[in-house]
Amino acid sequence: MNKDLREFFLFLKEYTIDKLLNFGKNFEKFKDLIVAFLVVKRGRYASSFLNTSFFIIVIATLVGGPIIAENSPFVNLSNYNTTNQEGIISYNPYENNLSTVVSQKSRSEIENYQVKGGDTLEKIAKMFDVSVDTIRWANDLKTDVIKPGQTLKIPPVTGVVHKVVSGDTVYSIAKKYGVDAQNIVNYIWNDFADPETFALTPGQIIFVPGGVIKPTPVPANYKFVASIQAGVRGSSNFIWPTSGVITQYYVWYHQALDIANPSAPSVIAANSGKIVYAGCLNWGYGCHVIIDHGNGYQTLYAHLSRYDVDAGQTVSQGQKIGVMGSTGRSTGTHLHFEIRSGGQLFNPLSFLK
Repeated sequence: MNKDLREFFLFLKEYTIDKLLNFGKNFEKFKDLIVAFLVVKRGRYASSFLNTSFFIIVIATLVGGPIIAENSPFVNLSNYNTTNQEGIISYNPYENNLSTVVSQKSRSEIENYQVKGGDTLEKIAKMFDVSVDTIRWANDLKTDVIKPGQTLKIPPVTGVVHKVVSGDTVYSIAKKYGVDAQNIVNYIWNDFADPETFALTPGQIIFVPGGVIKPTPVPANYKFVASIQAGVRGSSNFIWPTSGVITQYYVWYHQALDIANPSAPSVIAANSGKIVYAGCLNWGYGCHVIIDHGNGYQTLYAHLSRYDVDAGQTVSQGQKIGVMGSTGRSTGTHLHFEIRSGGQLFNPLSFLK
């Protein structure tokens, strides 16, 4: 039986080889005839041959292109389906789609301005969006008289420009110019020799936003005492998250409220919602909580000494979520409070009034 099979397969092999050789010989003869014909008629058929080839290529591209793109493993990776990944609630405040709106105030250094005919301090101050006093202090002007051709130093923000001397700290500078030390730390263009201790280097320039050189009476509405009151509601039904004194208002480089209180009171949810983040960092926000209110808004509560909620937990308006502290990029006990929506940061006072 095995012998018969072996002979059969040997016969099949020889037969197949013989047929392939005959086919090859016949194909070569046929190919030679076609080639000879095209060579003889190349002038007559060249244009038609090229046009036909072009249309074949175009049709192949239109038909085959989408099929190749659809089945390519390197296309549409961003459409990877993650709907089956459930059960883990996590949030990284530095790797999401939140985008702070960049203000027009993008200067980081003092700018020199040459006075032109018709200029006044008030006109120049308005041009650079700083106060008249800021220009006076930066240029040591005793009067408002300026002359064409005169060069003025224009700070990037309303306040005082301070040159650090030995022994200076953010606390001593803040006290000197009547602001909270956190205001100096919040200003993004201020650098520190040690970001954790906010150490300064003699000779460096520090901007003191909102600072004043000469003590002046504080306007009645300069500081607002934030208190927890059941009747206080904003346009989106937010209540004050804690009690204390507002030491930093919403500005282009610090789009939040800083509410300070040395007694470290409780921090409550400004509105009901779901905790999407609760954790601590050694920098930035420090220990902080983020609540999604389900109405397009989120609130952030930063620099807490501790938090009493977990990610995924639902909280009610007025429920305690933590305690005010000074963790992260902070110089003293206070709450950094943000209201977010649609990837932007909004002035909380517009919602808490």
